Amino acid sequence: MRVLIACESSGKVREAFRKLGHDAWSNDLLPADDGSDFHIQGDCVEAIKREWDLIIMHPPCTALCVSGNRWYGRGMPKHQERLDSIKWTVELFELAKQYAPMVAMENPVGVLPMPATQYIQPWQFGHGETKKTGLWLHNLPPLVPSEIVEGRENRIHKMPPSADRWKKRSETYQGIADAFAAQWGNATLGQQSTLVGGQLTSCIDCNPEECPCKP
Repeated sequence: MRVLIACESSGKVREAFRKLGHDAWSNDLLPADDGSDFHIQGDCVEAIKREWDLIIMHPPCTALCVSGNRWYGRGMPKHQERLDSIKWTVELFELAKQYAPMVAMENPVGVLPMPATQYIQPWQFGHGETKKTGLWLHNLPPLVPSEIVEGRENRIHKMPPSADRWKKRSETYQGIADAFAAQWGNATLGQQSTLVGGQLTSCIDCNPEECPCKP
């Protein structure tokens, strides 16, 4: 599977897919942190247009997240930056759907006009921390928790000021990166999922006449 991880310099998600045999590439305006040859440095719009089987995007969230309301909220000095960011992010998601049959977009709790498909937490994937993150999914099943652990530390929020604090805060948790690769690397086009009896079930396993995944 050809996979693009847009807006990623850490290489964590890219490498999770590559370890499973996928032709995965990361892309960011910054160079790859690990110096990988499988990194496209440059505009994510141009990288997306190369056409892929799966695109996972981590667009900038500074102006979008609710934690920035004091600067980007209505009536605040940077409110226009928020409006511009909303427009750009929505258009990026729509563009990705034109060049890949399966798309996922990740962003924290924010002000995007379309509701997230689901919200996940690091403690559902082996990290005893909290960081509520939304996933917007196109032709992909919701991510299933892979390792629920104890611990609810808000480590990201407590990070001290530094020149690269923004970068550290945006880095994908390894457990979540591994879950992306393990679950979506084998995703079937058009597959949907739903919660049945508290357990996530794929619609490809449903009785077609009684499928609870139907809208």
